[in-house]
Amino acid sequence: MTCWFEGPLAAFDTETTGVDVETDRIVSAALVVQDAPGLRPRISRWLVNPGVPVPEAATAVHGLTEEHLQRNGRWPAPVMYEIAEALAEQAVAGRPLVVMNAPFDLTLLDRELRRHRASSLGRWLERRSLHVLDPRVLDKHLDRYRKGRRTLTDLCAHYGVALEGAHDAAADAQAALEVVRAVGRRFAGRLERLSPAELHTLQAVWHAGQARGLQAWFALNGNEEAVDPAWPLRPDLPAAAA
Repeated sequence: MTCWFEGPLAAFDTETTGVDVETDRIVSAALVVQDAPGLRPRISRWLVNPGVPVPEAATAVHGLTEEHLQRNGRWPAPVMYEIAEALAEQAVAGRPLVVMNAPFDLTLLDRELRRHRASSLGRWLERRSLHVLDPRVLDKHLDRYRKGRRTLTDLCAHYGVALEGAHDAAADAQAALEVVRAVGRRFAGRLERLSPAELHTLQAVWHAGQARGLQAWFALNGNEEAVDPAWPLRPDLPAAAA
């Protein structure tokens, strides 16, 4: 029987106007689907005119200027619908979805759906649950004592995965997918008997523990920044705080 990390996988990534999931917007997104290792992936790309200013700091990361997005991007409402439909198709197909730092991309998508479609990501996933694989959570749990950062670039270097065109949504999604396959192979003895559904549940527990550890480290160093333990999707803010 083929292990999940040698079977069909999909991967999702976004580029945005910033790092606040409650207020920032998606400017590009990509879904990569690969039926087996080594096969040519199918890639869907979306370019979005967010309807808000694009900070220079964001453009410096992904290279997408406000002018370019106004000229070539589509309005958010139909794009968010298409993305949500595409992710729902992965769930119905039983294809695990790789998302690097899932609480960021999936929460941002959820907020965009609420903003432009008066809906939520959960509404699209009512037919069948989406099984998410987060390379950041997996690597941090399976190799917890390794020092150093764990950005996508760092993980690619550590696992020998090529990353060409970093901060392009399709390139990042494809690299994250290959990192998850590499993690699966390296830790096969601990992962091959777990199904994607079981791993999804375990990652929620692992991420919560990782968040508590980071929060404690912040407190020790006088940093009051809050670390959200929710995974793979952050809960709604209370109405008074929204």
